[in-house]
Amino acid sequence: MMKKINKNMTSFAEHLDKQYGKRGTETREQYEQGFEMFKLGVMIQELRKKEGLTQMELAQRCQTTPKYISRIENNANDIKMSTLLRIFNQGLGRKINLSVEQVY
Repeated sequence: MMKKINKNMTSFAEHLDKQYGKRGTETREQYEQGFEMFKLGVMIQELRKKEGLTQMELAQRCQTTPKYISRIENNANDIKMSTLLRIFNQGLGRKINLSVEQVY
């Protein structure tokens, strides 16, 4: 039995192009940056929970506030690099590796 192909379906990349414009446009780059910040917040939250830490405990380990940890986990986009490093290094016992890629 052959499956029917739905010709009305679009790929996620096509959806993003339609919704936010092509890569390199201001609207699309704002979306991409926001998505990266969202992923960072989710990563921190998952690691915190894996370590069995509350937001309060993580904040105490890295000399910040639980409110700031919450903001980061909930997609804050103004994270100081020094605080981010403390969260990973002191708070979660992890090291950050940075890479640089050409956007387009």
